Formats: sequence, structure tokens, C-alpha cells
Amino acid sequence: MDEYDRKLLKAIQVDADQTVQQLADEIGLSATPTARRLKQLSEKGLIEKTVTLLNPSALGLNTTLFIFVRTNRHDEAWLKQFSEGVRRMPEVVEFYRMGGDIDYLLKIVLPEISAYDDVYKRLIAVAPLADVSAAFAMEAIKNTTELPLN
Repeated sequence: MDEYDRKLLKAIQVDADQTVQQLADEIGLSATPTARRLKQLSEKGLIEKTVTLLNPSALGLNTTLFIFVRTNRHDEAWLKQFSEGVRRMPEVVEFYRMGGDIDYLLKIVLPEISAYDDVYKRLIAVAPLADVSAAFAMEAIKNTTELPLN
């Protein structure tokens, strides 16, 4: 990956809706090599997919919560059951298996904090859990999908 590839990846992270010509102008190449680079970056798996980011507040999703889950079970069958159940919950936008004191971390978005009770009840029905706690975000100080390309 050279400097043109880095510039191209940075540009599409900021705005993937640009034309090939706009991207070419931004990185200092002509359109044909820029298009070729985009294709190669996709084929190599550096570009996973192109999406549109929606505005949560405009959609009435004004509350972000982080759910901390602890479990006493760490076997493959339990993990499969829990993972599949959580993946079916549309409110969960991020889901991680953690190291340390917390076993799993979920990020959920909701219209308001009172909607968490329903999510909590569905979550504890998915699989046996030792502890579930939550914290809500008061303000998003930094929220980005851009990866560092240094």
C-alpha cells in the first residue's frame, strides 16, 4: 500500500459518495488509475463494504447505552446461543467479547432510556447471564467510523 492508496482510503472514509473523478482529483491521480486502485483495494479486502451512515437523532434514536455483561459460562454452545440471540436484537449496533472483568460489551441505540427495560428483558431471555449492567452516554464527544491510516 503506497501513499496514493492511503490518501484514497482516507478520502472514501470521509465521503464514499464521491465520484471516481472527484477522488482522483483529491489524491492527485487521473480517474483510470484511481478506479483501478479502488478495485484492487476492494479485492484485497481493505475496503470491506460501502455504507450510508444515518443520523440517529433525526431518526428519533436519541439514547446510547453501553451494556456490560458477565457470565459464568464460557463454553462454545453457550457462546453460540448468546451471540445468535444478541445479533437478532436490532437495537444492538456493536457487540464485543472482552478481556478483563467484563465478558461482553454491547452498544445499543434507543429512542429514550425507558425503552431499555424491554431490551433488558429480551437480553436476559437469550442465555443465562451472571450480571448485566448499563451506562448511558450523555454526550458523544467523538464518534467516528474513520480508521487511522498512518
